[in-house]
Amino acid sequence: FILQYMSGFGNEHVSEDPRCPGALPEGQNNPQVCPYGLYAEQLSGSAFTCPRPTNKRSWLYRILPSVCHKPFKPFNEGHLTHNWDEVEPDPNQLRWKPFEIPKAPQNKLDFVSGLHTLCGAGEPRGRNGIAVHIFLCNISMLDRCLYNSDGDFLIVPQQGKLLITTEFGKMLVEPNEICVIQQGMRFSVEVFGETRGYILEVYGAHFELPDLGPIGANGLANPRDFLVPVAWYEDREVPGGYTVISKYQGKLFGAQQDFSPFNVVAWHGNYTPYKYHLEKFMVINSVAFDHADPSIFTVLTAKSTRPGVALADFVIFPPRWGVANNTFRPPYYHRNCMSEFMGLIKGHYEAKEEGFQPGGASLHSMMTPHGPDADCFEKASKAKLEPERVAEGTMAFMFESSLSMAVTKWGLQTSNRLDKNYYKCWEPLKTHFNP
Repeated sequence: FILQYMSGFGNEHVSEDPRCPGALPEGQNNPQVCPYGLYAEQLSGSAFTCPRPTNKRSWLYRILPSVCHKPFKPFNEGHLTHNWDEVEPDPNQLRWKPFEIPKAPQNKLDFVSGLHTLCGAGEPRGRNGIAVHIFLCNISMLDRCLYNSDGDFLIVPQQGKLLITTEFGKMLVEPNEICVIQQGMRFSVEVFGETRGYILEVYGAHFELPDLGPIGANGLANPRDFLVPVAWYEDREVPGGYTVISKYQGKLFGAQQDFSPFNVVAWHGNYTPYKYHLEKFMVINSVAFDHADPSIFTVLTAKSTRPGVALADFVIFPPRWGVANNTFRPPYYHRNCMSEFMGLIKGHYEAKEEGFQPGGASLHSMMTPHGPDADCFEKASKAKLEPERVAEGTMAFMFESSLSMAVTKWGLQTSNRLDKNYYKCWEPLKTHFNP
């Protein structure tokens, strides 16, 4: 089975499994009888009345409709939570060592059982909020799928590749790629050994490409580089029971059915899962002096109701040239009205060469000061300023949000990965004041 994709962000796509040519109805969405005796089912990702630029829906033509399942019952949530009051708020600079992937024979975890909520804010019932999860897994999902009633998942694999089967088709997502599974889309994750990564969950908005303003028509993440899977179906009965897991109001529920939900023979629409390779990002940067703000590295944004303020931005720090004259080139010291969660896919982050490791994370909360460690400051202050490659062989990213995020008990205590000595990286900073 060779994976194929269609390209374009937010496009109206049309796809049929080649085994059933003509499966898409001609000229209408909901004929009295669909080709091949299929059922028509609409998946709406926006209100019917949304303006056309934000109206999202797809029509799926399936062997059996999604409604054919037994009642949902509560399902073990493990370390998934949306309870932001488990522990007292913590305004400190927080850094985590790489999260440990359990060994398979002792502790088998698939993508769902391996979800661990690290921090977040807001709540899904009010349709306004975000959560950051770490996934740690070592086995594939077998005869079970997940769909998120609460919002969208932006998945960032860090170790191990994910073969994701969705109702729209299959996607292979490897480290240095991301994918977005939007609200309501059923998916199952196959892994090939120990696998780890990060998830940004957004409820109340969908991800979109940021506006480019004076940059012009091209640059940053270009729409044509986003890939959408092509239709693929399996007509598979599962007499022992197939489990459909719903993440609903922050909790998990499971329902049994006796067939695979990946039975969509054809589909059309603009509401799809998609993936993107981070190497395709067209970097914009300062070519004279000083720093442009890191917003120039935004790949995707989920807008809030306030103009120019994101519910969440997904930002990357890719390899690039640094050429600014008479300039302290690493990130500046900073206090921010936004929350900054950072992860590292590979390599070493320029402002924290030590301590911030691939598979780990940091959180600099609202108005908590942060910036380069003492070693980085001294080096960059004395460096000879020549054109140089920055972040070669690395990829750090940031989930930035206008919401003030709380950290879970798992993040602060149970995971046992919090770096209690993080603050010490700034202690050697000394005064250079000379009146």
